[in-house]
Amino acid sequence: MESTEKLSHFRPRARLLQLLGDQLIGSPRLAVFELVKNAYDADATNAHVEINGLRTDSPTITVTDDGMGMSEQTIRDIWLVIAHDHKEKQKQKRERTPSGRLPLGEKGLGRLAVHKLGNHIELITRAASSREVIVRIDWQKLIDKEFLEDAKVEISTREPEVFSGDSTGTKIIISELRNRKWTRGEIRRLYRQIASISSPFEQLGPEDFSAYLDVPEYPDWINSIPDPERILKRAPWKYKFTFDGEIFSWEYEFRGIPGIAREAHTEIQREGGLPIPPIPADDEDPSVSLSAEKSKKKITADKDSLAGIGPISGEFYVFDRGSKILSKIGESELIKNFLDESGGVRVYRDGIRVYNYGEAENDWLELDLKRVNNPTRNLSNNIVAGFINLSQYSSTGLVEKSNREGFVENNAYERLKQIVLGAMEPLIREREEDRKAIRELLSGAKDPDLRHLAEPVSRIREIARKNRLSGEIDPLLDRIETEYVYMKETLLKAGISGTGLAVVFHEIEQGIQSLYNSLAQHPDMKGVADQTRELMRLMDGFSEILRKKDKKPVSLNNIIRRARDLSMIRFRHHHVRLVCPALEDGAEEMMTVCSFGLVVGALTNLIDNAIYWMRTRWPDEDQEPTPRALYINISDDFEGGPAIVVADTGPGFRDEPADLVRPFYTRRPAGMGMGLYYANMVMQLNDGELLFPEKDDADIPDDFDGAIIALRFTEAEKA
Repeated sequence: MESTEKLSHFRPRARLLQLLGDQLIGSPRLAVFELVKNAYDADATNAHVEINGLRTDSPTITVTDDGMGMSEQTIRDIWLVIAHDHKEKQKQKRERTPSGRLPLGEKGLGRLAVHKLGNHIELITRAASSREVIVRIDWQKLIDKEFLEDAKVEISTREPEVFSGDSTGTKIIISELRNRKWTRGEIRRLYRQIASISSPFEQLGPEDFSAYLDVPEYPDWINSIPDPERILKRAPWKYKFTFDGEIFSWEYEFRGIPGIAREAHTEIQREGGLPIPPIPADDEDPSVSLSAEKSKKKITADKDSLAGIGPISGEFYVFDRGSKILSKIGESELIKNFLDESGGVRVYRDGIRVYNYGEAENDWLELDLKRVNNPTRNLSNNIVAGFINLSQYSSTGLVEKSNREGFVENNAYERLKQIVLGAMEPLIREREEDRKAIRELLSGAKDPDLRHLAEPVSRIREIARKNRLSGEIDPLLDRIETEYVYMKETLLKAGISGTGLAVVFHEIEQGIQSLYNSLAQHPDMKGVADQTRELMRLMDGFSEILRKKDKKPVSLNNIIRRARDLSMIRFRHHHVRLVCPALEDGAEEMMTVCSFGLVVGALTNLIDNAIYWMRTRWPDEDQEPTPRALYINISDDFEGGPAIVVADTGPGFRDEPADLVRPFYTRRPAGMGMGLYYANMVMQLNDGELLFPEKDDADIPDDFDGAIIALRFTEAEKA
């Protein structure tokens, strides 16, 4: 017997509207934000939000705009059609409004924001040369129906009363609020959120659109909120950048601090490329497939990096929360409150904010996590107010999530993060220069001890306490701190400055980060305890080297051979040609007395730096013959003893030697700034020095026109 096929169709229940409204709009404040964005899409110049009846049983929210309004046909054919794609089609066709705007919405779900706010909706709207349309919705009656097709909405028209004359627009009155107890704090947060919808960028925000909030019964709730522009003018540091795929331009400004004799100054640079932090698995794991996505390998952003993103510009205002500096700036409590509530990096498209970047709970650039590993150098969300601006037309690869909280975390989003972090690097580097000078002026002493493990360890202790892991972890942290004290004393006795202990960061950076991640995200007693023990073993190993110093006669040729063997996979992975006369047959063996392990580590650091910077100068991995070449040899032309000389074909050094060996100073995005410092300290421990010779001083072949470094050892007899 043949089977009989029958066709049917989905029959959504009416309660689907309630479920969508609850799940897709995260909070009442976000729902109001969505209604203001709808006003922008309607080509409005003003969006006015008013909340009445607070602290009563019948509060209301009214959102009024002076946009294009809607006709009765638009209401029936578009507004009442959930998930209508007319805005998405507008974007695809690049159809702009009369004011030149591309729509922000694209999924046809924003209207569900009204349901998130209240059960009773009255929408009054008027398009040009049309009658006024009134839509009344009782959400409770709608969802009481069994199926969505049975849920009817009341629509009527009339001669204009609200939008009279030639005026157009939309007014939405929401009553029987689902959240009837709006507190003072919630109202103030809503005010800031609405005020933040337009970009604060100079000449980049939509000058023809503004949004504001009124609370007539409690005007003092929002009247006392400080003007952000007034606070930002007090920021000691201001930074701006633009990147179009070819030129990276930035302007750094230190504005000065009252009572501190550090002169205000401005630095402006226009560079041909933008170094960006590599995805860690790519740079550190040579086993990554060569067929992996090219965009993930890049360490210099270019036109291809901006595919689906478009040109980027940014502006940052940076503070210092130290009590000595805040007291000189004035209004310290006001500034701290502002940074606690509004600090972070926001994102804008065509001058309209993409929520929720820049909110306290969204550390999308992981600034706070990065600062755990390097507290003296990196920025954190609670000291910076930053703004990233994108073009709606060009950023089609950045797709907003259905829940209206950020972008889908696709490849374009990951590239956006890397580019922004790379663009922030000059700000971090230049600001650290000023902060170092300010610290010296305030303390009256030069080169004060840098903060060391105290901050990250204290944060780890606090998280461990909250997760009831203190009993297991605190004794291990105590041992780590004991080793720290020992190393400080040992290094000082060796004649190295107090900052010498910063090398510990270099050795245990990954351990600190891994431990912090585990505690902050997935506390597990056994796993966290194991990681803490591993961190302790790293500290023990380093302090053991300092105790013994492990100095003995060694061959410089063998040091080079060991460093080469450790780096061979990376040479192949990054297409680096190695020229090493010291390892050729018949090469003379050179001897010295040093710690073999420490020096191999220092040389490996130099090789790592050379590979990175050659990749920035020569980003094409497949270029043949490869222009990436590294020269390593032994020279006896230096006064005092033999030297291992390293030269490359990268861009060369741009800074003075004194800056290059300073801890935490780097031009490498997301770099620790410890590589050359570590190498310099190792040479001091071995009675040698780190030198930056000219090409003629070390007899370097002409092809190697990049950086040149020499590890100079003490005089020793030749083997």
